[in-house]
Amino acid sequence: MLRVFHDMGAGLYGHEYAIDATVAEVALRRPKRVALLTSDSDGMTKLCVSQVRTIPL
Repeated sequence: MLRVFHDMGAGLYGHEYAIDATVAEVALRRPKRVALLTSDSDGMTKLCVSQVRTIPL
């Protein structure tokens, strides 16, 4: 999964982004519109592209 995000050009890889990548994967698999509350809106926006609305905390 982390390799997929890296290959998409997000530029985020490694163990420090493992949890972010997992949360992004779950959000991207949801069938309806999703809003994601996060303290790392820049990173999550890169991972979720424009398919998930990220709301910074």
